[in-house]
Amino acid sequence: MSGSLWAQALLLGLTSMLAVCLLVGYRSRFAAIGLALLLASLHARNPYLVNGGDTVLISVLVFGAFLPLDTRWALRGRHRQADDRIVSVATATVLLHIVVIYAINAILKFQSDAWTSGVAVQRVFQLEDFVYLLGPTLAEYPAVLTGINWLWTAVLSASVLLVLATGWLRIATVVAFVGAHLSMAATMRLGAFPFIMSAVVLLFLPPRLWEHVDRLVTESGVSSRLTPLLREPPESPRLGFVRSPLVRRGTRLATAGVLVCLFVMLVGWQVAAAGLVETPSSAADSTLESASWAFFAPAPPDSYSWYVVEAEYESGTSIDLIDGETMDFDRPPNAMERYSTTLWKRYGTKSQGADGVVQPAAAYVCEQTPGDIESVTIYRVEQPVDTNGPIGEPVPHQRAAAPCG
Repeated sequence: MSGSLWAQALLLGLTSMLAVCLLVGYRSRFAAIGLALLLASLHARNPYLVNGGDTVLISVLVFGAFLPLDTRWALRGRHRQADDRIVSVATATVLLHIVVIYAINAILKFQSDAWTSGVAVQRVFQLEDFVYLLGPTLAEYPAVLTGINWLWTAVLSASVLLVLATGWLRIATVVAFVGAHLSMAATMRLGAFPFIMSAVVLLFLPPRLWEHVDRLVTESGVSSRLTPLLREPPESPRLGFVRSPLVRRGTRLATAGVLVCLFVMLVGWQVAAAGLVETPSSAADSTLESASWAFFAPAPPDSYSWYVVEAEYESGTSIDLIDGETMDFDRPPNAMERYSTTLWKRYGTKSQGADGVVQPAAAYVCEQTPGDIESVTIYRVEQPVDTNGPIGEPVPHQRAAAPCG
């Protein structure tokens, strides 16, 4: 509706406010739906910034609106007894949804020669525009990376234990997934993805673990200090026909039907996006429609890239605006340092196969760069890799050009 600064500040402020409401359990259903809509709007603004974690978060927020998030530990929750459990179509749907994400990923891994031969992770850690922190160090140990390749494949294959197992086996499975995702965060630039997945997998922790945490909180005295806030909310007035057993039963059936339809739609979308079924060629035209939770599957990339932004001055000289040095296409010591943020990196990666997408970026560079610049040309430089590192020379591709002034 508007690209002005005040409108964006208003929308982001509203998003933050709803996030706080969801965090403390205040009007949780409204907050979850509102957050899902606002985040979907934000991602639709520039789909080239969206990764799998963003779409998982939105889908879990939608399913979360059907869960009793205003019960235990909510700011003004309807507190139940410690041994009360809630089992419904909503709880089953949200858990199965997460398992499907991992199951599809496992299927794609087994369809890949790179993953089944144990070299996929080695190739991933040669992508210098992804690895950081502990990643470059880990890349020097190929035997360890081979072990991680098989370990991650095994963990994905065991995802069915999240719903089939109970007790300590389920806890161990959750810990394995959380550990894997946090390890990704410590070695690769993946944005919020590993943290979102670590959060949603906590839904599978069994009740007895949460009951133990509840006892610890109670014994610490924290809950007693929060008693004035943690009180039963007043019962909302209801119309007479809403109290009718027939109406309530119909509402529950309608809600269950909506949830099942949402679940089937999500599964179908991901099966199609992952290429497990044949779809019309037009289905791949939309960036959001083709967004997949495949995560380096069925095969990891066999090259990485960085961008060179050539600024040509009226005097005829040219420089690379990213580092201020003379123009060249040599491989940089650290490709990720060529991007100012992870979001710029994602934009550069996802837009590399789309014609015309980078053109606005060239105009943006002209606007943001003072001086007597005559034109700006953006190049994407591709570096092929194998399991041992870079192979061959970097290959530049001109992506966009814009006159300045």
